[in-house]
Amino acid sequence: MFDPPITTTGTVIDSPKENIYQVALPNGKIIVGHVAKAMIALHEQIKPDSKVKLELTPYDLSKGRIVAVESDSDTIK
Repeated sequence: MFDPPITTTGTVIDSPKENIYQVALPNGKIIVGHVAKAMIALHEQIKPDSKVKLELTPYDLSKGRIVAVESDSDTIK
């Protein structure tokens, strides 16, 4: 059956390649984050030290999809 994604937040550390981001999770682990093609507008908002909302698959916790970026008022867009 289908397992739902794990949702968490993280902080963008760096962008070594276009569309790829290194994201630090609250537990200190660093994962690779990417933005889905449907959310391509998020690329302009993602900068180092940005807070982002991620979805991780339960099968591979080293990669995650960035689904939202926190604004300055600490609300998820």
